[in-house]
Amino acid sequence: MNDGSVLPEDVMRDAPTYTPRAHELADLELLLAGAYTPLTGFLGRADLQSVRRRGRLTDGTSWPVAVTLEIPAELANGLDLDDPLRRTVVLTDPEGAPVAAIEISDAWPTTEGRYAVGGTVRRMGDGGHGPFQRLRRTPEEVKALLPPGRVLGVIADRPLHRPQLAQIAHAARTLAAHLLIFVPVTGPGPDGLPPEALVRAIFAARDRMPPATIVAVPLMTRGDEMRDALLRARVAAAYGVTHVLSTGEMLSGAGLRVLVPRELAYDNRDGQWRWRDDIPPRNRRLAMSAAEIDDLLDRGFPLPEWHTPPAVAKELTRVRPPRRHRGLVVFFTGFSGSGKSTIARGLADTLRESGERTITFLDGDVVRRELSAGLGFSRADRDRNVRRIGWVAAEVARHRGMAVACPIAPYEDARAAVRKMAADAGAGFVLVHVATPLEVCEQRDRKGLYARARAGQLRGMTGVDDPYEVPTDAELVVDTTGMTVPEAIDLVLAHLVENGWVEPEMK
Repeated sequence: MNDGSVLPEDVMRDAPTYTPRAHELADLELLLAGAYTPLTGFLGRADLQSVRRRGRLTDGTSWPVAVTLEIPAELANGLDLDDPLRRTVVLTDPEGAPVAAIEISDAWPTTEGRYAVGGTVRRMGDGGHGPFQRLRRTPEEVKALLPPGRVLGVIADRPLHRPQLAQIAHAARTLAAHLLIFVPVTGPGPDGLPPEALVRAIFAARDRMPPATIVAVPLMTRGDEMRDALLRARVAAAYGVTHVLSTGEMLSGAGLRVLVPRELAYDNRDGQWRWRDDIPPRNRRLAMSAAEIDDLLDRGFPLPEWHTPPAVAKELTRVRPPRRHRGLVVFFTGFSGSGKSTIARGLADTLRESGERTITFLDGDVVRRELSAGLGFSRADRDRNVRRIGWVAAEVARHRGMAVACPIAPYEDARAAVRKMAADAGAGFVLVHVATPLEVCEQRDRKGLYARARAGQLRGMTGVDDPYEVPTDAELVVDTTGMTVPEAIDLVLAHLVENGWVEPEMK
């Protein structure tokens, strides 16, 4: 599929560069590894239409999903598909390091300002970087390690607790198969674990499973459960898997046999996991749900050993400590004059008094001066300002500090981006909507901004000639119309205490 050849230096030097989006980079890595065989690059228009219409490439080969790449229109417009040197684009990782080159053979407009492109990809550079690179093996490398015979594939996108380990052991024993564990390593998994933490949790369970080979793969979900399952089956088959263990989401595909395990329960009589229906109801404990496990971790309670091996529990506790020890972004939003800055500052001061948290207060005016100097008040600049605040806050929270921020943040998409930054940092996020009505804010108007806006002397004033998109996902709503500042601070503190972010005795 990919001969690993390096492109001529003049092509690497002169070709335009582009950093694909996260899901495109994941597809690129699998293409380069040979895990998407028979594909040698991103699909052109004819193959894409054929896949969408009948699940096959134009040559009749079965293929389940679209594997596509989009580039900006200005980049596409500079290409010449008749000139090999002018139809090549160097694809880079987010840090700008070259990963591969695509020789584009097809390009067509999609959404406004974007073009889809198809063409063969070739590796550049000396490989990737990041944690656990040694596990990011190609199918050929993995198949060379596998013993002859059956291979049982398991896609471990969540930590393996005792019920799952018992199912895996039973299936491997029944089939007399070697175990191949796939660990998705692109973005947080369904449990919110960063990929490196998930890998550690899988390794922590290794002594509880049959002999296994572990491989890290950049599998991403595409929002379509059936197509995700079909693609995972194709990737598993490329790595030499003959059977897959599934809880239902993995469909039969790529010639694999699918094992759907029966539900297990813990037998109180002898401490073994057996088929649920083989244990009298009074003697069995059912497997804990992900929500139950998260709740115990959030509150700082130990995971029960009957359900989770201690080594796995240790890894999960490390990455998901009790909320009171976890990074947190408290993000206030509301009109100018709503009271958000006063409440946020008072909250930060009160939390500093306890000494239990490292507090970083990101005041909107200070950030504008120190971090966002030069930005105006257009929608694009306001978004950029909020995202900069969010990035700093998420980095504070990544290191288990607490960031308190209070920009106006009038737009939903920017607030959602900040929430995602916090989640990607493994931190909590509490959105506080200070919902003081506009007329009350105008009456206060301590800075005279509303008066200037109404007089036409100031443009882009939120609530006057620029919209405020009311949050629908706020964890807490506060209206300061008939409330004192200490009362509002107490309300926010009570929420943080009730949800485990702050020790109750702090006050």
